[in-house]
Amino acid sequence: MMHRTPKLRTLTLSVGSAALFALYLPVASADATEAAPLHAASQPPGPDTTVHITESYARLVARDAWFWAWPMVNIYNRRLAFERAPEPGLFGGVVPLAPVNRLSMLSDYIEPGQRWVACPNQDTVYGASILALDVSPAVVQVPDFGKRLGVYQFADIRTDNFARLGTMYGTKPGFYLVVGPKWNGTVPKDIAGVFRATSSTAFVVPRIFQEDTPEDRAAIQTLIRDVDVYPLAEYDGKMKRHDWRTLPMFPRPANAGAGEARWVRPEQFFDQLPAVLTDAPPLPGEEARYAQVLAVIAAARREPALKQAMIDEAQKADKEVVDPLLQFRNWGVPLPNYWRTVDNGARFGTDYFMRTAVARSNILVNAPNETRYYYQDLDASGARLDGAGAYTVTFAKGQLPPTRGFWSLTVYDEHHFFVPSALNRYSLGTRNKSMQYGSDGSLTLYLQPDSPGADKESNWLPVPKGAPFSLMLRNYWPDAGETAGAWTPPAIVKAQ
Repeated sequence: MMHRTPKLRTLTLSVGSAALFALYLPVASADATEAAPLHAASQPPGPDTTVHITESYARLVARDAWFWAWPMVNIYNRRLAFERAPEPGLFGGVVPLAPVNRLSMLSDYIEPGQRWVACPNQDTVYGASILALDVSPAVVQVPDFGKRLGVYQFADIRTDNFARLGTMYGTKPGFYLVVGPKWNGTVPKDIAGVFRATSSTAFVVPRIFQEDTPEDRAAIQTLIRDVDVYPLAEYDGKMKRHDWRTLPMFPRPANAGAGEARWVRPEQFFDQLPAVLTDAPPLPGEEARYAQVLAVIAAARREPALKQAMIDEAQKADKEVVDPLLQFRNWGVPLPNYWRTVDNGARFGTDYFMRTAVARSNILVNAPNETRYYYQDLDASGARLDGAGAYTVTFAKGQLPPTRGFWSLTVYDEHHFFVPSALNRYSLGTRNKSMQYGSDGSLTLYLQPDSPGADKESNWLPVPKGAPFSLMLRNYWPDAGETAGAWTPPAIVKAQ
């Protein structure tokens, strides 16, 4: 059979069709270079802030902004609270509070009655300082930790870390300087390091391990006396020392509730947001998001009804989208036995969901290489943990959390705060020296409202009687293998 080679057809174009066809041909490179700036110059810098917008659109933007900016406004309002402090002291007698660019330090574990920060630990002695770097750079004093684990968290207004300082980093004792994003001054002599914050507002939280013994409570005092934060103008190269046991106490508001203090309020949110966004310049790709919400806020200033609609939408979003994130089971990286964890803690960037989830449930977490967090609301069958029952968790021999620091298992009520206990015990772990191990080398902890018996009481972690509760397992300075996900906690087993 003969194969016929097809003939190429000649395409004939009229003048008009040739011109039309030319519209689809590549433009010469010289023309492209010339056209690009013209195209860019024709684009507006952002939304037109003078146009009338619909209520439904304003609600859409308001709902979205409430979610992704919630953690930033949370930190902003904590800064406002610190600005009102007359001197370093203890708010309500339990929470460290100080004027901005200064530190207040506890001298023991945090008291169970505090409600300023959800999911506090009972492993470390805390300090707290909010930096106003638009006012002044701040000097941070670091003591010699020796063999004791200590870590300072430096979080920007987004709750992302911007510095590394602590035992796991081999940090040397001395003076460190924290400066704002645009600071361009002279670094004084004998400053060991300079950290540049990514926002003008920043949180500094020292955490220093303490064993649960009278001897260690006394021993830690000579170390924490050298922990301090103060404005650069007060730096003189000499360690400033404090006996943190002598702090004044500030009264707690009488209307404080059972849950965390309310730091983000719909009726204030859109008035505060422009200042917050100025403090936290947009990350790459966020420019349009910032411009959009600021344009809608500008429109709401001209139309009170529009602003009220935005407030109403924020109230709905708070209840429908943000509040469910208090529950650990609603977010996080799923692990065996219903545990959850977070892989990008304090490094959220534009992961708005995880940033807001962590901020709502346990704000100001350390980075994963500093502290690994495991969250639990459910037992091995998937049922909600509840103090109407009794539970055990057993670590097989050699299967305790792999740590270079220490670990703990903490119980919280449904609001993520400590549960009143006759033992005054809220966690068990490395700091507890009286726990009993099985003959096979295993460790069983008893989670129940009433004592499991005198012979097991050293391993008893009290839970709220007849009420839901949650658990958090912390591993401070985890082994590299755990950071990579090679270890997960055992199941929480309900007693039959």
